[in-house]
Amino acid sequence: MILVYLIGVLLIAGVVAWVAARWNSQLPRWVSLVAIGVDLALAVTIWGRGSVSDTKTWLDEIDWNWVPAFGIHFHLAVDGLSLLLLVLTFFLGIMSVLASWTEIRERVGFFHFNLLWVLAGIAGVFLAVDLFLFYFCWELMLVPMYFLILIWGHERRVYAAVKFFLFTQLSGLLMLIAILALYFIHHQVTGVYTFEYSKLLGTQLSPHAEFWIMLGFFVAFSVKLPVVPLHTWLPDAHTQASTAGSVILAGLLLKTGGYGLLRFVVPLFPRAAHQFTPAALVLAAIGIVYGAIMAFSQTDLKRLVAYTSVSHLGFVLLGIFSWNPLALQGAIMTMISHGLSTGALFILVGGLQERLHTRDLDQMGGLWAVVPRLSGAALFFSLGSLGLPGLGDFIGEFLVLLGSYRVSIAITVVASIGVLTSTFYALRMVQRAFQGPNTHAWHIPDLNLQEAFMMAVMIPCLLWLGLYPQPVFNTSRPALDHLQREAQYPIAALRR
Repeated sequence: MILVYLIGVLLIAGVVAWVAARWNSQLPRWVSLVAIGVDLALAVTIWGRGSVSDTKTWLDEIDWNWVPAFGIHFHLAVDGLSLLLLVLTFFLGIMSVLASWTEIRERVGFFHFNLLWVLAGIAGVFLAVDLFLFYFCWELMLVPMYFLILIWGHERRVYAAVKFFLFTQLSGLLMLIAILALYFIHHQVTGVYTFEYSKLLGTQLSPHAEFWIMLGFFVAFSVKLPVVPLHTWLPDAHTQASTAGSVILAGLLLKTGGYGLLRFVVPLFPRAAHQFTPAALVLAAIGIVYGAIMAFSQTDLKRLVAYTSVSHLGFVLLGIFSWNPLALQGAIMTMISHGLSTGALFILVGGLQERLHTRDLDQMGGLWAVVPRLSGAALFFSLGSLGLPGLGDFIGEFLVLLGSYRVSIAITVVASIGVLTSTFYALRMVQRAFQGPNTHAWHIPDLNLQEAFMMAVMIPCLLWLGLYPQPVFNTSRPALDHLQREAQYPIAALRR
């Protein structure tokens, strides 16, 4: 039942937080903090008690018949890959609650209801191994996130929320069509109706059908990742969302796209994935360079950080479609490190906007002398974003480049240019916002105790990933090995 608790606690706490706001506006904050803390403790318990080096498929699972007539199961399962992303989900969930503690003053109960329910949807995506349940959780993420942007966002929040909704909903419908196509084809071949992931693996598909069904999944996950040119919703949504919304969007929702590609696209459709690999590698390289160039050209500080996600998550796409152990480990490390570094940057930028009431870099400068602790934390996470050795982002991107070099030298060279370009946008951000003279005579408070605590927790985590990543590798390796084995025609074998 522990896997049910991971979702159920958040759903119930969301309703409790909404109702509790009638008596005290502080209660929803504490309800959210306790609920996510309980889930984080449960996830760490699974990590601590589970043997991630053995040959079993799942560390824990629960499988109930839900709608037997249609082959729908309530099937939740966790392995090393999903466990790492669950820990990241609950960790950043706590950071989101803390970041919104003083920022959100209106409709506090409804805000925390939506925050907890979007986290429940994300947890469900990482746990579901029945495709119907997976799609249900995928859609569960959509509406709460829409409200988080629409109600508590900034000046252009309506435009950003509607754009986010349309991109996500339309791509989700494509995935639903692809799921149903796989469901009915599997029935034609076997005579059994099922949405079970393990049973759909190895379904005999014609090359044409396999490619188009794979493309339906790929588009849905690419919108979330996001992949150029399906990324255009992201800068607007990140920029207009509240601080907590931006942290969840960048740190967690984007990771559901990478997880979907890893868990479903390549194992379910290995031949089509192999056929699509050259195009995917080109899209990854374009995203890495394009995102870095666009980040460099921004004057809106929050929009700059948003475009860095396009660049960094291009490495995730590159690592997944390189499909070898080095690249896959690098993709997972990039997802986790990006969640920490970019999540922290959004927290800092949100705090800066709350103090200055502007995100315009032209209105900043000289802040280091005014807010040295905030400036130092921003410098640290900017160095993480550019891939400084010793921090987690460097480990992830370096492993992806090592893995992609075995597949395409040209693509690896282009991706390396993106790494170099990231140096320019990161240092430009620090220089324009924090260095130089304080020409605008800013006098603002430095990090408060709550913000300092968040930075004091997130900085060691990013250092740990950069200096001692072995526990992450050990946890994810059995899951990655199984993903490669369960594909009927492993990509590496096809290339040989």
